[in-house]
Amino acid sequence: MSYLPLPSPGTTPARVLSIAGSDSGGGAGIQADMRTMALLGVHACVAVSAVTVQNTLGVKGFHEVPAGVVAGQIEAVVTDIGVQAVKTGMLASSAIVAAVADTWRRLGLTVPLVVDPVCASMHGDALLAASALDALRGQLFPLATLVTPNLDEVRLLVGIDVVDAGSQRAAAEALRALGPRWVLVKGGHLRSSDRSCDLLYDGSAWYEFDAERLPGGNDHGGGDTLAAAIACALAHGFTVPDAVGFGKRWVTECLRASYPLGHGHGPVSPLFRLS
Repeated sequence: MSYLPLPSPGTTPARVLSIAGSDSGGGAGIQADMRTMALLGVHACVAVSAVTVQNTLGVKGFHEVPAGVVAGQIEAVVTDIGVQAVKTGMLASSAIVAAVADTWRRLGLTVPLVVDPVCASMHGDALLAASALDALRGQLFPLATLVTPNLDEVRLLVGIDVVDAGSQRAAAEALRALGPRWVLVKGGHLRSSDRSCDLLYDGSAWYEFDAERLPGGNDHGGGDTLAAAIACALAHGFTVPDAVGFGKRWVTECLRASYPLGHGHGPVSPLFRLS
């Protein structure tokens, strides 16, 4: 696959800010974002929203970072280092969602914003308080360039159970009505097909991104990795459809290179880039 341009030695690379939770098992969250950003030649900045207690078997608990501290991290990065794109992951609470949205408006940010609406882990463990769903829909989605829910998140956000191509389109339309410029409804959890088709929609045009469904259960961090790769491409000036196409190819190769770890689900791996 073709990659993003790498910076020349001594020159400042593109910068992307990840606002997300820390995964103690190193497979998802901030850790997955930083792996992908580094291997794509992007300088990763972070605003940690929560510290999770998790491993390959699941999330045992998490501790929220105070909303004011999350906002302070964002402002510290943006006003000094500057960013070309921002990606959100686990935001944990309505207070943190509100802090991210308020800080975005206060700083007058206009860079691409990729919102991965992380509501639960792949094991079904809650990562977002139920009260925060309204804040996510009402405060952050209208600021988003792109939202990237999986099918479980779609069900929580708009109450649609995606079972086929028709309901996937209905879900995209319902999510688009909440205010984001683009919606990507991921089809990775639709196990009725041997293909994984993600559907992108901007209110008028439809784009499909199809890939083979790879065997094996080592897919921890796949959603974070996809959203991070898309954010990196947007930071380099890609259009949204081109950035999503790049992200889809990237995460497919990361799935192909995934490895076993611990006693549960191992992580997707961008380390194929090093070979």
